[in-house]
Amino acid sequence: MELGAVLEAVQGAAAETAERALLRYNEENRAVFRFDPADEDKRKKLCEGILNILEKDIKTSCQTACLEALRILSRDKKVLVPVTTKRNMQILMRLAKLDAVEDPLERVSEFPVIVEALKCLCNIIFNSAVAQKLSLELNLAAMLCNLLKKCKDQQLVGDIKCFDLRLLFLLSLLHTDIRSQLRQELQGVQVLTQALESSLNIRWTGEYKAAEDHDRLPLSLQETNCAIEALKALFNVTLDSWNVHSKNESHQFRYMAAILRYCLLTTGPTEDKTEELHSNAINLLSNVPVSCLDVLITPSSQEETDIKYNGMSMGAIQILLDFMEKRIDKGSSYREGLTPVLSLLTECCRTHRNIRKFIKAQVLPPLRDVSNRPEVGTTVRNKLVRLMTHVDLGVKQIAAEFLFVLCKERVDSLLKYTGYGNAAGLLAARGLLAGGRGDHWYSDDEDTDTEEYKSAKPNINLITGHLEEPMPNPMDEMTEEQKEYEAMKLVNMFDKLSRDELIKPMGVRPDGTMAPLEEAVSQYHTNKQDSSDSD
Repeated sequence: MELGAVLEAVQGAAAETAERALLRYNEENRAVFRFDPADEDKRKKLCEGILNILEKDIKTSCQTACLEALRILSRDKKVLVPVTTKRNMQILMRLAKLDAVEDPLERVSEFPVIVEALKCLCNIIFNSAVAQKLSLELNLAAMLCNLLKKCKDQQLVGDIKCFDLRLLFLLSLLHTDIRSQLRQELQGVQVLTQALESSLNIRWTGEYKAAEDHDRLPLSLQETNCAIEALKALFNVTLDSWNVHSKNESHQFRYMAAILRYCLLTTGPTEDKTEELHSNAINLLSNVPVSCLDVLITPSSQEETDIKYNGMSMGAIQILLDFMEKRIDKGSSYREGLTPVLSLLTECCRTHRNIRKFIKAQVLPPLRDVSNRPEVGTTVRNKLVRLMTHVDLGVKQIAAEFLFVLCKERVDSLLKYTGYGNAAGLLAARGLLAGGRGDHWYSDDEDTDTEEYKSAKPNINLITGHLEEPMPNPMDEMTEEQKEYEAMKLVNMFDKLSRDELIKPMGVRPDGTMAPLEEAVSQYHTNKQDSSDSD
């Protein structure tokens, strides 16, 4: 149907005629996301005409048709100028039942109108900075929280709840003042946590412990979408929450961590939806203070068939490990897809001994076969060692840090599993090229070297980290004059490269950090002289 004909019908007096025209327009443009620039003025006028109709008392079916057309039109940022006024935003908020503080959601016939109004607000706020500012002025976040409370324990409101949560996610993402308002004034963490809990249908058996029914059905698509939107909104609201200052805050985050543990052990309707659910749960866990993450492991009873370690249920930790390996195997988008789970596992291992020991047994089991380089193979250790030399600095740093923490930040232990060549970047950054250990304290564990490793250790190349066959010495057949000639030739080559500033000879300071060779040698001489003077 021609846009001009639709505009003429909308600007006419009869709502029924406008409804019929808009239904045809919606059917033809439902999947359209790119619009003809030549029709921009007509689309702006159409938006104005639709909002004028919505301001009147019209049938529910007409309201739904108008809102769907406005949703399609609001995909284009350029037509939103006449839409983003206080009056028009209030019209949409009224249709979304955001202005009715006390009225419960009882009339099921109105639900499609509420959902479409929320969808329109999502598009408009996402595409318009003016609408984002108006949202703060109109106190939209508080109204959304109130509507979310009405959705609790009610049937047939899944779509309303889902788009309410999506709108809260967008507001908290795009406007920092609204994010602060949700956190400090509106008890947003508590409201959103309850919404997440109700989406997952959790049944509690103890403090911070949810009932685990291994035969339960996967979540429905609607439940999964609601949970994902709640997780995304909570992520924004809980940013910068590393420091927990009160007992109540600590309880809130431990309660959230228990829900997220249940979330990790839950599946969605499809494999992709399950991965999306787990990915957002992991992102949110990264915001939970590390002191509250012990809730991820719970005491295991004899009846439970879950993965256990040291009397603790490790099912959620195993899910995190499997998720990490799956993201490594994807081979792309490491910064967005892999670094959150690696950072989370690193912090868990640094703080919680049982988690570290369980993960080390999975990732760095005692070495037996050292015939291959550490980066060669299909084990999780091989994959992580390969990431230590990745082109993305952030990826290689967090992969190296994870392995370093698993080795209790001991340089000799890390080199055993990775080789000096792979670990050199981390050691240089931490000032540990001369050996030693990191700043964090870890409990002492027993020696885990196998007999096979002990027997092969003297012949392991420390740079490559694997067992090499003895190589013939090329200098054995040389005379002393030939050796001297080759040595001077090498010195001259290095001297030329250094003078041309193609390379810069470096040395290791006494504190283990890198420095220009002259400076490093000078510091060693100074330290040696000071030591002699003190004697």
